[in-house]
Amino acid sequence: MAVAGLGHVTTAYLASHFVSNTTEAFFQDLLRNDTADYLANIATWADTIRYTRWGHFTGIFHFIDAEDDPPSYCGVELDRDCKEEGCVVTALANYTQRALDPELSAWERNQAARFVVHFIGDIHQPLHDEDVSRGGNGIHVLWEGKEFNLHHVWDSSIAEKLIGGARRRPYDNAKRWADGLAEEIKTGKFADEKAEWLKTVDFNDVVGTALSWAREGNAYVCTHVLPDGPHEIVGQELGGAYYEKAASVIELQVARAGYRMAAWLDLIADEFEANKIQQGDWQELQYGH
Repeated sequence: MAVAGLGHVTTAYLASHFVSNTTEAFFQDLLRNDTADYLANIATWADTIRYTRWGHFTGIFHFIDAEDDPPSYCGVELDRDCKEEGCVVTALANYTQRALDPELSAWERNQAARFVVHFIGDIHQPLHDEDVSRGGNGIHVLWEGKEFNLHHVWDSSIAEKLIGGARRRPYDNAKRWADGLAEEIKTGKFADEKAEWLKTVDFNDVVGTALSWAREGNAYVCTHVLPDGPHEIVGQELGGAYYEKAASVIELQVARAGYRMAAWLDLIADEFEANKIQQGDWQELQYGH
């Protein structure tokens, strides 16, 4: 696993702490994996297939290009910022719907679930909600003396440093981080705010829910990612004071993503099962016994 997957695998492990028992059984069956790693093992799949011939069309689904002007103005507007081919907001809505569609094959719903898990992670990374220099990919900075692009720093470097390095045994490190965050959510520093995190969750307005998450992430571009603007940060060393401010945002966004993912997966599992029962009742009424 590339270090870039650390955040994704952590959010997946974190979600597995909070899903209901029936949701766990539902997705273990759908994903054909009855271990505790059933979500973590598919968390980075969407990144691997975007570079294949058949999966290339999904590349644009990992982000929304907010055409704002940080640090003076941050904001996401769906009509303005979501490309005609799609974006992370509409992709999350589409694959949520596909995960619920009983007309699709189990493998198609399996794929949809993989996308849902991944895109919930993506939408919580501020630079996946930003257009400037291709979400920071075109901004070159220094991280502990080495040159990286800003997107990589926010995807990987900050999280890796936060947990004390993750190049060896990355899944173990992700699980350890998720276990710690789960305790913070249950009884620690996030306990009082976790209910607030779910106020934006509306299964009757999937696009609106995803858009609210994108706007929340995008706001950090003005306050923490590019506080002095995109030109001032070029060539700057980010491993010191910048990291100290950014690390708390990464931790919070990973915690939010995992907790919200659990709630979202619960809704998918509950709705699918309810629809199945409803369909069975309808068939019984229609055909009788």
